[in-house]
Amino acid sequence: MSRVFAYCRVSTTEQTTENQLFAIKKAGFAVTRERCVSETVSGSTEAMKRPAFRAMVEHSLEQGDTLVVLKLDRLGRDAIDVQKTIDMLLDRGVSLRSLDLPNVNLTSAEGKLMLQVFSAFSEFERNRIRERTLEGLERAKAGGVKLGRPVAAGTTRRVQEAKIDGLSQSGAARRLGISIATVKRHWNL
Repeated sequence: MSRVFAYCRVSTTEQTTENQLFAIKKAGFAVTRERCVSETVSGSTEAMKRPAFRAMVEHSLEQGDTLVVLKLDRLGRDAIDVQKTIDMLLDRGVSLRSLDLPNVNLTSAEGKLMLQVFSAFSEFERNRIRERTLEGLERAKAGGVKLGRPVAAGTTRRVQEAKIDGLSQSGAARRLGISIATVKRHWNL
């Protein structure tokens, strides 16, 4: 008898996979807790470089099993990696269901075409997010927003005082209880 596994992924710790699992169960898939694999990792990370996904593929999934995901982008955002992952699963005899795709045989010519189109759109979406992020950073810079880690209040003054007192950089780091790298950043200001 075929077993059903669910793979749920979120990108940040502020998110939860519970809604994905709920939608999979609501679609009629009987997935036990031990066959639900959840992880928090970016969609840009290759599928087989994700610890939980890799462990599921290498140690749990067997020929005849079904893997269900809420959306194709849960497998990844890179079209080539998604296609490689799907091909690898199919080569192992694992069927794949994505709730955002119509009920098609993913091994058929129609199914493979549909997967390629959807994974291409996922990659396009990831690239657009990256572009919008960069545009936002440029807008912030143009607006005078200083990006990066804020300078700790008084660090430059304290480092300069240690320098005036004749301490070396490593001596200043010890006295102030900060790293040598921090001292070096503030040494010649």
